[in-house]
Amino acid sequence: MWTYHPDLLARPVPRYTSYPTAAQFSGDVGEADLADRLDRVEADAALSLYVHIPYCHDICWYCGCNTGAANRSHRLAAYVEALEREIALIAGRLNGHGRVQRIAFGGGSPNSLPLVDFVRLLQQLLLCFDAHHAEISVELDPRRLDRQWISTMSAMGVDRVNLGVQTFTPHVQAAIGRIQPIETVERAVDQLGLAGIATGFDLMYGLPGQTLQDLSATIEASVRLRPARIALFGYAHMPQLLPRQRRIQAGALPDLATRFTMAAQGHRTLAAAGYAAIGFDHFAQPQDSIARAAAAGRLRRNFQGFTDDPADILLGLGASAISQFPDLIVQNEKQAGPWREKVEAGHISGTRGTLRTVEDQRRGRIIEALLCRGHVRLDPSISLPDLSRFEELGLIRLSGEEIMLFPDALPYARSIAACFDSYLQPAERRFSHAV
Repeated sequence: MWTYHPDLLARPVPRYTSYPTAAQFSGDVGEADLADRLDRVEADAALSLYVHIPYCHDICWYCGCNTGAANRSHRLAAYVEALEREIALIAGRLNGHGRVQRIAFGGGSPNSLPLVDFVRLLQQLLLCFDAHHAEISVELDPRRLDRQWISTMSAMGVDRVNLGVQTFTPHVQAAIGRIQPIETVERAVDQLGLAGIATGFDLMYGLPGQTLQDLSATIEASVRLRPARIALFGYAHMPQLLPRQRRIQAGALPDLATRFTMAAQGHRTLAAAGYAAIGFDHFAQPQDSIARAAAAGRLRRNFQGFTDDPADILLGLGASAISQFPDLIVQNEKQAGPWREKVEAGHISGTRGTLRTVEDQRRGRIIEALLCRGHVRLDPSISLPDLSRFEELGLIRLSGEEIMLFPDALPYARSIAACFDSYLQPAERRFSHAV
C-alpha cells in the first residue's frame, strides 16, 4: 500500500493545527492584541467558539491535553463561574458583532462537569452570542455518559459528540490507565443514535503492548458500531514534557516500522469498510459533512484537526484555549487558577501567542493545502524548498508552480509540509513523529 522510507520519518514534525505552531508563542503577544482584534470583528463575520473544560474524573497516562483531576466540586464550580464571566466579557467586547457558526466543547472531558453546569454554560453562550443556529459538538468520556446526559444534549441542540475510545483491547487499556469495556461504548452509541446525535471515535495506534492484531480488533469493532467519523492517531510519547506519560513503559512501545504498518493497516481497513480518508488520520462516512467538504476541496485545518468549518476567526474560552485570527494566534493563561484570577478581575485572559506576518499566512496556506488537498499552487513570493528526495522517490510531482502529492505520499504529508516551515529547527525534539 505505502512504501516505508524511514529516513523521511526520522525527523519529528508538528501536526500543523496552526502555522506558526505553538512553539513560536511568546509572552510578547497577549491580552492587548486579542482585545484589539475583538474590537475589529465585523458585524457579519463568521465565528467559531471553542470552550475548554480542563478536567477529567480519571487521568489517562497517554493524554497530552491540558487537564487535571475533577476531584473537588468547589474547583469545578469556581471554574464554571469564571467561564460564564469570560463568555460575557468576550461577547461584550464584540458588542453584537460576529455570527457564531460552530460551538465546540473540548477538554479534558466536558462531561466531568455536573450536567447542570454544562447546561448553564451552553445557555450562557446562546444568551451572549448570536449562536442560535450554530452547530454544537462535544468531546465526551463514554465512561461518564448516561441517558440523562444524552437526552439533555439532544434537547439543547447538540449535533455531534466525539467519544474517547483509543483501544478496545483490555491489556492495552491497562497499560495506558484507561479501563473501558466495549459494552460501555456500545451502549453510548446506541443511545446517542436514538437521540439523533452523530458520533465520532478517537482511536490510537502505537500504544504500549499494542500489536497489529490488537489494532485490527479495535478497528473492526469500531466499524461494526458505524460512527460517522473516526480519527486514528499515532500515540506521541513525550514524557519529558508530559510527566503523566512516565507511567508508560517506553520499552513496550511499537517501533517506527511497526507504527508505519499499523497506520497503513488502519487506513486500508477503514477505506475497505466504506470510510472516506480525510487527510492522513481522519475518516468519515461519505455522507458526513467533513467527507463532503474534502471531496469539494473545502477541507480546513485548525486546533480541532481537520474540519469543514469555514470561519477564519476562532475564539477560545477557558484556561489554555487558543483564539485565532488571520494575523494573530493567542493562547489564554494555561493554569486554571491564574486564568480564573485574570477573568474575575475583568481581564481578557490571553497571555501568549504570535503575530502572523504576511509571509506566515502565505506559508500557512501552503501547509494547509498540502495536508488538506494534497496539492498546492505555490505563492511566487515563497522560495521553493529542497523537495528533491520526495521527488526522487516518486512521492510528489513538481510542475511549474504546482506541487502534487501522489497517494503513496500520504504518510509523509506532514514531512513534506514541514519543508515550508521557516521556524522548524533541524534538531527540534518537541514534536512527534509524522507516523
